[in-house]
Amino acid sequence: MAENILGVIGGSGLYAMKDLKIVDTVSVDTPFGDPSDLIVLGDLEGTRMAFLPRHGVGHRITPSEINYRANIFAMKKLGVERIISVSAVGSMKEEIVPGHIVIPDQFIDRTFRRKTTFFEGGIAGHVSLADPICDELHEVVVESSQQAGATVHPGGTYICIEGPQFSTRAESFLYRSWGVDVIGMTNVTEAKLAREAGLCYATIALATDYDCWHQEKEAVTLAAVLEIMHNNVELAQAILKEIAKKPVLKRSCSCGEAATNAIVTDRSLIPDALKKDLEILFGKL
Repeated sequence: MAENILGVIGGSGLYAMKDLKIVDTVSVDTPFGDPSDLIVLGDLEGTRMAFLPRHGVGHRITPSEINYRANIFAMKKLGVERIISVSAVGSMKEEIVPGHIVIPDQFIDRTFRRKTTFFEGGIAGHVSLADPICDELHEVVVESSQQAGATVHPGGTYICIEGPQFSTRAESFLYRSWGVDVIGMTNVTEAKLAREAGLCYATIALATDYDCWHQEKEAVTLAAVLEIMHNNVELAQAILKEIAKKPVLKRSCSCGEAATNAIVTDRSLIPDALKKDLEILFGKL
């Protein structure tokens, strides 16, 4: 595999990688504060990996409280080029049965309390988010999921709500009318920041329930989610092992260049302290 580090952000239920040969556990300083937890560095199937539980070990951070900017910045600072997110989601379609895996390629953002950009405080910029998932990484994740024995739905739209409450039934019906495939509370924020940081990003979405739109099924409860989530965690670990086995060549996607021409601010007007803070993301300013 290439020498870059594969970043993995674990979601609900995935707080550690059981087969990861741990080399170090590090605290990463960022201009945006502390990441969700210490980042575990190790080796999985010969691949260098940086693992971060987005809700913290013990699941103590809600989706709205996650310091997404610190998490993505820390990954970049450690030398990560590709991030794979693992997330529990609700299914918005009958054919996506709880226990199935969705590898989405689109997002709809319905959040409203979050910092979703690195461009602020004296620097303005705009990156393209038309296709928010890296095509190269998406293909690897789909293939690896199939090899791990998962029932996979390649592609689809992930709608991201603020949470931490689940949807009302009226909201669930509305989102269904939009044709979305799964519903979650975290990934669109990571995808936006990863794009600005020049990182490839893809999601392994683990369906745990039918939200509350399915009238013949019990409305989503935490107990029901946790039961299926427990079963999905083993599958997620197996998928990540398959991904780690694959040789990853030098990136030929455009993710790494996303912010190259994105900055519109006159460089002479960007505060020196901000230039220093953002150098890891955008290079010399």
